[in-house]
Amino acid sequence: MKSPDTTIAVYPGTFDPLTFGHTDLARRAVGLFEKVVVGVAAATPGKQTLFSHDERVALAQEEFKDEPRVSVIGFDNLLSDFARECKSRVILRGLRAVSDFEYEFQLASMNRQLHPGLEAIFLTPGDKYSFISSSLVREIAALGGDVSGFVPAAVAAAIEHKIKETK
Repeated sequence: MKSPDTTIAVYPGTFDPLTFGHTDLARRAVGLFEKVVVGVAAATPGKQTLFSHDERVALAQEEFKDEPRVSVIGFDNLLSDFARECKSRVILRGLRAVSDFEYEFQLASMNRQLHPGLEAIFLTPGDKYSFISSSLVREIAALGGDVSGFVPAAVAAAIEHKIKETK
């Protein structure tokens, strides 16, 4: 078994839905790492998602299908264990605002306790994506707003279909 590598970054999230902020970070990370694994996390118990786990994985796979150094894998275990399974020592996380830092700092510290040697790398999204969040996109969509400026086309179509399906 190959030892964990710093050339593989795991970029975890629920990606419900996948936004341009997410895709921006993953594509920029390819310039820093040989491989980026977009880890689509199953929702935690009690968290309501717009899309099922399988749907979120499929939407992310569609978005990154032309990116040979980005792979998309769904997971439903501890992030530290998932990183170990991916043979990675690096967790990539996005920081949009100072308010994100406290939670991310706590998460990084806990993951290092669970998996010594696991490091967190933080990137900020490009300026034009810094305000986008999945929760805001879901809210805009639920209220009938146009989310096409915030998410890839396939995701926008899936959101529109999902919203119509639930009405």
